[in-house]
Amino acid sequence: MAAALLIVIAAARAGGFVAERLKQPRVLGELAAGLVLGNLTLAKFGGLEFLKTNDAVDVASRVAVIVLMFHASLESTVGEMKTLGAAAFAIAACGIGGSFAAVWIVARWLLSPSPAFTQAFVAASLTATSVGITARVLKDLGHGRTSTAQVILAAAVVDDVLALIVLAVMSGAGSIPIMLIKASVFLVGGLAAGMFVSPRLLSLASHSMAVVLLAAALGFCFAMAWIASVFGLAPMVGAFAAGLAVEEWHYRDFIHRRERTLDDLLTPLASWLVPVFFVVIGIRTDLSGMVRPHVLALAAALTVAAVAGKQLCALGALAARGDVDRMAVAFGMMPRGEVTLIFANLGAGIFVASQPVIGADTFLALVLTVIATMLVTPLALKWRLGVSTARRRS
Repeated sequence: MAAALLIVIAAARAGGFVAERLKQPRVLGELAAGLVLGNLTLAKFGGLEFLKTNDAVDVASRVAVIVLMFHASLESTVGEMKTLGAAAFAIAACGIGGSFAAVWIVARWLLSPSPAFTQAFVAASLTATSVGITARVLKDLGHGRTSTAQVILAAAVVDDVLALIVLAVMSGAGSIPIMLIKASVFLVGGLAAGMFVSPRLLSLASHSMAVVLLAAALGFCFAMAWIASVFGLAPMVGAFAAGLAVEEWHYRDFIHRRERTLDDLLTPLASWLVPVFFVVIGIRTDLSGMVRPHVLALAAALTVAAVAGKQLCALGALAARGDVDRMAVAFGMMPRGEVTLIFANLGAGIFVASQPVIGADTFLALVLTVIATMLVTPLALKWRLGVSTARRRS
């Protein structure tokens, strides 16, 4: 078991390092490393096939996705939700609605033999933007502090919350109306309870050592994840809600003494653990499906639909104030990443009529779509922001 984890962690570090050298997101390298490990049988080597069913690797990846969602949501708070404004909500809502509709049409066409729930699940999986990729691209291009960048990042926060609701509904067992009620009750009640518990728990822990504060925060995260599972929702939904409930003033005594935030404490753990999830996704992706034309056709169609659907964000950006490039906003909302891979992994474990909601071919198509949008977004943003800069100078 230890050997399996060592192999996965080493692959994650190597993949991330190579991706950074190529000026690509680390997640792309981690995913690629997993794809290599999981498909060595295509080169007639089966010595690492045990990684696909290893219990330690499976448990580590499940814990990793909970930590990932908690860490991602720490950067946003319920208080911030109230101040982001109508523009951020309009952009996020247009992007999610446009993506769902465009991908659903493709799924209805190319996945017509599949149940309606599968088609809706595929559409839902491509609704959320990977803000981390866009934020890095904007920073690399020197536009990280522009009004356009601020609008994109604010909209992505709302996008994550709306995608959380979609994930909560689609991941539960039962009819969609019932799951919508359960998700709403959990998010409202869970966030209210979390905002009551978090300041008291973290304030008490903030008087002690860093490890105590980190342990208290993780305990709160996993408690919320467990409560979400009680409601029939995916545990990662609870982890995301836990992060939203935590604010820096909850542990201000610790910040004043150490000048470090919870995000600072969690980053070293997340940097080692979270990549395991992306490597495991790659390991479980069967690339042999790429020889089947319908898989590549599905991946291409999903990519086009995913990109086209987010162009509606430009319509939502009409509500933004100031000098905001609406087309750049739409391009900045295009990349898919963590949430899509989480959806795909979750769908592979949900069965309808004795068949997984996300089969092997559809899983591969979704992974290829994630990779494609990661590669397209930097090129599109670089072109558009270059045009905008040239126009302002002329």
